[in-house]
Amino acid sequence: MKPQNYKDKIKTRNEITEIAAEAKLEGKKVVTLNGSLDLLHAGHLDILEEAAHQGDLLIIGLNSDKSIKLYKGEERPIISEKHRARLIASLNFVDYVTLFDEPESLAFVESIKPHVHLNGGDYGKDCIEAQAVKKHGGKVHIVKHKTPISTSDIINKIKNLK
Repeated sequence: MKPQNYKDKIKTRNEITEIAAEAKLEGKKVVTLNGSLDLLHAGHLDILEEAAHQGDLLIIGLNSDKSIKLYKGEERPIISEKHRARLIASLNFVDYVTLFDEPESLAFVESIKPHVHLNGGDYGKDCIEAQAVKKHGGKVHIVKHKTPISTSDIINKIKNLK
């Protein structure tokens, strides 16, 4: 049975690996999506909702604060990992959330071995996760951007509100 309380949806890497393996044994289709998901916005909701429709169990790999600082710089994230994890886990169509410290999501994807991994259209089918996903028989599903919005655009707009 899927957890209903957001606190029960946030899991460690080891816990989420076991949950994914059990789901597969039960014949469930496991779907993953990863990202920083900083300043949650409608574009994030579009990709998260589409991800949920790709299978039976949606697992979100969330870049930790440490991970985001490595690839986006010291000013990011805007929202801490604890609060981002809570926000994402509170969405009813998200089953589980796990944090990862690596700057790239390969270890997360390798640990889950999803049937489907989603990425935004800006990353394409040759995204960094593609080889790991395909190696385990999964497929990469590319989401076309429906809502023209980005976290960087929001940050820039706020900075210009002087």
